[in-house]
Amino acid sequence: MNRNAMGCGGCLLSMVGAVTATGLWLSSARTRVHLGKGFENEGMDLSVLFTELPLVFLAGAALPALVHALLARALGGRRGASDDHR
Repeated sequence: MNRNAMGCGGCLLSMVGAVTATGLWLSSARTRVHLGKGFENEGMDLSVLFTELPLVFLAGAALPALVHALLARALGGRRGASDDHR
């Protein structure tokens, strides 16, 4: 497979992973309580937007890219030096 296509596939997986992870984080009961959906705003803590959200987004982006890179390496095998210039 073309290296450009493999790179675009990895980037696309990273975007999907980041959006999916963020959506799952936002839909969790714990996050809803922290963002003010608890009883009379009990437990409201907006600092999760600065602490948890970036970590969830980065993990959601990094994990699919890492899996994609490992699978591409395992399925593609090692190529000779002449294949790198195509």
